[in-house]
Amino acid sequence: MASWPFHRGRFLFMLALVSISPIALAADEVTRTAVDTLWVAASAALVFFMQAGFALLESGMARSKNAVNVLMKNYMDACVGGIIFWLVGFGLMFGQNVSGWFGTTLFALDSPKPWDWTFLLFQMMFAATSTTIASGAMAERIHFRAYLIGACVISGLIYPVFGSWAWGGYGGGDGWLKALGFIDFAGSTVVHSIGGWCALAGIMVLGPRLGRFSPEGESRAIPGHNLSLVALGGFVLWFGWFGFNGGSTLTADASIGKILANTHLAACAGAVGSALFNAFLGRPTLLTVTVNASIGGLVAVTAGCATMDAGFAILTGFIAGIITNLGPRLLVKMRLDDVVDAVSVHGFCGVWGTLAAGLFFSGDLFNLNRIAIQALGIGSALIWGLGTAWITYLLIALTIGIRSTPLHEQRGLDFTEHSEIGYPEFQQSRTFNPEGLHHH
Repeated sequence: MASWPFHRGRFLFMLALVSISPIALAADEVTRTAVDTLWVAASAALVFFMQAGFALLESGMARSKNAVNVLMKNYMDACVGGIIFWLVGFGLMFGQNVSGWFGTTLFALDSPKPWDWTFLLFQMMFAATSTTIASGAMAERIHFRAYLIGACVISGLIYPVFGSWAWGGYGGGDGWLKALGFIDFAGSTVVHSIGGWCALAGIMVLGPRLGRFSPEGESRAIPGHNLSLVALGGFVLWFGWFGFNGGSTLTADASIGKILANTHLAACAGAVGSALFNAFLGRPTLLTVTVNASIGGLVAVTAGCATMDAGFAILTGFIAGIITNLGPRLLVKMRLDDVVDAVSVHGFCGVWGTLAAGLFFSGDLFNLNRIAIQALGIGSALIWGLGTAWITYLLIALTIGIRSTPLHEQRGLDFTEHSEIGYPEFQQSRTFNPEGLHHH
């Protein structure tokens, strides 16, 4: 019995050795990979659900005669965009990036590495998000086929090329912006500003909806048909954003808590900032504006949610809420018609958020060198996104045509583009000929 302490000690020593053996370490690594995969895959599902949020919000802000058309565009963004991104976009964005400008491998990915599939799935959802931002801005007047061609170019070229500059290097090498130290954790610029600049290019080429402006240039409001859908869409987008920002860790670790808290606080601050701004000016607090303000807060904090403290996340969201009120007024003065204010919410707030990530970097505030790099990334995104998208939409307009006819626009794109009516009690499709839209 006297030797029992000795034997017990030896047993514990042997147990410790086993616990740090290569087999144990390998098992721990497998578990770690499995947990990371589960987290990123679940986050991908949340980001995919954001498509539903965009569909609800955009269709609610459009008139009832265009609801189906808006839903179809969002639905096909995920479908067509997913295939195009797998075929071309992922390789351009994350393939071996020797030049720093774009990837040259991983096209039509068929890799034996399990993690490649997880990463592809997650990034595929980001591509769909960036692509679908333009949908709402161009609602109620763009040909469906023209829109889909534009969506293919965004998901297969415009978004992934800039993404390679800021995030590239998965397959080897770094994008040139990434090498400089550009900060955009989950895509304020990479995803949202790029989508916003594509939306801006689209509405520039398309022109405003019939009746949006008087011949003298006076703005005329065209309200959406269902504010309940707008509110529900806002909540769905907010919910999905937890996967958008949280999943960008690409690992299931303790940093997720801070990222998600900053994300939520910024969204709250966006709505509060908008409400206080309008109260100060004596304006009513509108639902559509409030929802857009919270989304603007989410867009803005996306770049710096992992690198800024909570107080600055709130400040970032608060200012974004004000931007979502000022941005649309600027576009109206330029006679640009953005149905859902996507340019302001995603483009302008993305700019502010990316700049804020440099301004409010935790532990090193207001570093001028970092701010300059952020500004360079913002400018590069504007030139590339707006320029390339404008050329794309202009070429579409000059070839197959981009805008619906005035008659089709008046009747509604649900009927003229899809021969389907979302609200048949309001629209008597029997009075029209789907072939030529002639009266019976």
